[in-house]
Amino acid sequence: MLKQPIKIESNLIIRNAVETDCDDIMRLINELAVFEKAPDQVRINSQTLKQDGFGEHPLYTCLVAEDTSSSPARVVAIALMFNVYSTWEGKCLHLEDLYVQVDYRKRGIGKALFAATYQIAVETNCARLNFSVLDWNSNALDFYKSFGAVDITEKEGWHSVRVTRKNMELQLEKWKK
Repeated sequence: MLKQPIKIESNLIIRNAVETDCDDIMRLINELAVFEKAPDQVRINSQTLKQDGFGEHPLYTCLVAEDTSSSPARVVAIALMFNVYSTWEGKCLHLEDLYVQVDYRKRGIGKALFAATYQIAVETNCARLNFSVLDWNSNALDFYKSFGAVDITEKEGWHSVRVTRKNMELQLEKWKK
């Protein structure tokens, strides 16, 4: 978590998300899904974000960039992250999404959110920061590489792999037989 908000411009700040931001966070998650050509894959809602991100044992941390020039202030970007564990290196941070609304790009918001994510990772003693980039999103990959990120698929041959809940359930049924 950030110790204090970060000012980007006179009317743009980065701050820790609060529970009342969940509708805006959800709006930006949906915008990102449209950009990634996968709007039908979003299965959560604002209530899920509230339950999972706030309370006694939050599962994620989220930073928001807020335009304070409008009334009410408007959330225009997010960086949503959570801790993971490496058996080789220990505690790590996973950046799930970094998204800046189209009208607010090229103003340093993405860089500031990424820098704040680095700050959180370093201050919480994380060994590394993990994230994924779609293979067709070369602008994002170039952006991250310009700040020291390494494409481990290229360099080390690692691939991100996932199994959906449906496939896990199907496999469990097969194993029971």
